[in-house]
Amino acid sequence: MATYRRRTRIRAPLEAVWDFHSTIDGLEALTPDWMGLSVESVRRPDGHDDTDKLVEDTEITMASKPLGVAPETRWISRITDRRESEGYCMFRDDMLGGPFALWIHSHEMYGDGDETVLIDTVEYELPSPADRLDGLAVVGFGPMFRYRHQKTKELLEETDAPANINPI
Repeated sequence: MATYRRRTRIRAPLEAVWDFHSTIDGLEALTPDWMGLSVESVRRPDGHDDTDKLVEDTEITMASKPLGVAPETRWISRITDRRESEGYCMFRDDMLGGPFALWIHSHEMYGDGDETVLIDTVEYELPSPADRLDGLAVVGFGPMFRYRHQKTKELLEETDAPANINPI
């Protein structure tokens, strides 16, 4: 099993980063446009369709058509674990029926004062015989997770810049 990891410090409180990453809106905002992602349904463990917080056992049916020309791929992302404690939050999802033989994605967030350390870890296996193309998967992960972390910073970081006020 191969592993990819990315760590970024966000100038925003843990609660804000956690709340953002715990919603479908957050997932969609953090997915690069070039991936052509569409969320087709969200099924919570109580059986109701709901787009509020992604709780354990939520299943998200998605499709992706990268660059608008690649073959469309469909899968279900399932939240398998979700934990919150003082100064630490995490959730983990896996992929059912997607392009990887195995995909386990852990989203960890550590509070550090008014900042948050965000760590994404993906454990994955490519389907055989694509295993020998493992290096290409990592090349694809880099831009995607760099984008996701940069977008998190862009959307959530608190700045010291004054507000743009237009005089009347």
